[in-house]
Amino acid sequence: MSVTVRVPTTFRTLTGGASEVEVEGSDVGQVLTALDAAHPGFKDRLLDGEGKLHRFVQLYVSDDDIRFREGLDTAVADGETLSIIPAIAGG
Repeated sequence: MSVTVRVPTTFRTLTGGASEVEVEGSDVGQVLTALDAAHPGFKDRLLDGEGKLHRFVQLYVSDDDIRFREGLDTAVADGETLSIIPAIAGG
């Protein structure tokens, strides 16, 4: 299943500047594995040492926050979009 991953500006060094990339996967975890295989370094930036999503990163399948679905096991359908949203701090 082809999934479009929207890449935030801060991660585009990993994709050669691309704001969107296409990868295969039937759930978020598989999509992240495929993303890391195609563009090494993503998993290190998104997941902690235990394979859990870092607190400062949010992932959305279409408009749904995966934290309120099945987390990394959240299913993705062919043609859906996975958006990576890093937290922004300010003051």
